[in-house]
Amino acid sequence: MSMQTFKEWFFTTDHKRIGIMYLIGSMTAFVVAGMMALLIRLEQSQLGPTITDNPNEYNQWLYFHGAAMVLAFLIPGLTGFFANYFLPLMIGAQDVAFPRINAFSIWLFYGAIILALLSFVIPDPPDIMWTGYPPYSITTMGNTAYYVFTLHLLGFSSVLGAVNFLVTVIYMRAPGIGWNQLNIFTWTTVAAFVLQLVFIPVLASAVTMLLFDKYLGTNFFNPEAGGDVLLYQNLFWFYSHPAVYVIFLPAVGILFEIFTTMCKNRVFNYKACVYGGIWGIVGISGFVWVHHLYVSGMPDWLRIGQMVTTLLISVPVGLMVMSMWGTLYKAAITFNTGMLYAISCLFLVLSGGLTGIPLALTAITVHLSETSFVHAHFHFIMAMFSAFAMFGGIYYWFPKMFGRYADGKWATTGFILNIVGVHVTFVPLFIIGAQGMPRRYWDYQMFPQFEPYHQVATLGAFMVAAGMSVTILNWIICAFKGKVAPENPWKSCSLEWTHAPNCPQAGNFPNPPTVTADWSPYGYADREANLKATTDPGFPGAAKPAE
Repeated sequence: MSMQTFKEWFFTTDHKRIGIMYLIGSMTAFVVAGMMALLIRLEQSQLGPTITDNPNEYNQWLYFHGAAMVLAFLIPGLTGFFANYFLPLMIGAQDVAFPRINAFSIWLFYGAIILALLSFVIPDPPDIMWTGYPPYSITTMGNTAYYVFTLHLLGFSSVLGAVNFLVTVIYMRAPGIGWNQLNIFTWTTVAAFVLQLVFIPVLASAVTMLLFDKYLGTNFFNPEAGGDVLLYQNLFWFYSHPAVYVIFLPAVGILFEIFTTMCKNRVFNYKACVYGGIWGIVGISGFVWVHHLYVSGMPDWLRIGQMVTTLLISVPVGLMVMSMWGTLYKAAITFNTGMLYAISCLFLVLSGGLTGIPLALTAITVHLSETSFVHAHFHFIMAMFSAFAMFGGIYYWFPKMFGRYADGKWATTGFILNIVGVHVTFVPLFIIGAQGMPRRYWDYQMFPQFEPYHQVATLGAFMVAAGMSVTILNWIICAFKGKVAPENPWKSCSLEWTHAPNCPQAGNFPNPPTVTADWSPYGYADREANLKATTDPGFPGAAKPAE
């Protein structure tokens, strides 16, 4: 890389380059956090100490795995990479509203990534999980301040991004694009940013009070001095459960873009999906956090009330899932790697959703809380569902980003290893979790009957590691040597395909698009008429109807 190229990327304000930088940073966090997951599984593959005899070291693996996967991979990958690269293209904008603030956001994110990686070399790394519960986070010799500062950097980055993209969507849509003409991915990303703006300050307040308690001698969470140790858990989950939907919503948006294009169908029940599904989740998401605290001290009326709201949020989720299945109905489906990942997500959300029902019920969660059942559930519904949606989205938009295909035998091999490995890993954890296997235990000599299940889960984890390795290497190779893709290879009706060339440069569009009231990003019923509903025909060849 020449110095000139380095400067162009280092000082860039182009939303697409910033998106690629988010992708690189989030995938780096994903790889390192995945290595921590392998260490965790190796440690639990046998009774007694396996690869470490230090429980604090095991806690550090748990800390980095959870914090990096949620806060440095899933959220930045979805609201950083996908939103940065594709949202302005989808609404016909030439960039985001505040390009320099966008650049500042990515460097805050990279600062947090660097701090997180340095936790492996500092003498007192954090060992408090990604949750940071007191009193342990206050009494531990680990560096709680390091954890808090890293979260502050990620929080500032997310808030700046949320403001930037909300302004972009509200004020910078191409002339003629109404609210009911937006892509579902745009709607889900807007909803995710609204959640970030509302709830991140609560998390920032909680971890700041944690910092003050440990280092300044305050007593927010010290019951002996009038504090309340459960206050932190309530504040933390008041943000962190809506954060599940900050991850879930953009992931669903990606699936809709893949399904509509590969099925050549409109979104089934578009308005119910948007106003009932997406915004229904936003409206209820702030009233369900207590299901993380069912076994903590609280009055029964609060448990029962939030049991109802936790069950109720399945209604808007159900509307979105029905819209996805309806979009597939009677479709001429094109099967490629992106579509394989998208379809697998339908089964992951079904498995994760059904196993979430008993966790919403107070009487059952008394038994299942803090067991491996919970651990397996949220990996299905949040971690693997969203990661697979991201991988599907990368394969879907790969020709747009690099002008080349990434599909092929290695892509399919990676997918098979991933989907099989996920089930081999987590199905045994559902079984032993229902039988009482606790989460987060360094050792489980009191439960020797669970050792075979852990060994099967460890085998599955290494299958996933192999699949992810094949997938990432395939992306890298195909970015430089993959088969060259034509413009709009999937014959999509969305603006990022019809009006922006592959590998779009600064400004995005040769001619900024303008649309009429008849245009739709999903106008496949009469594609030629839909393309004519834009006053500019796009770049040469883009407006040709499907054969």
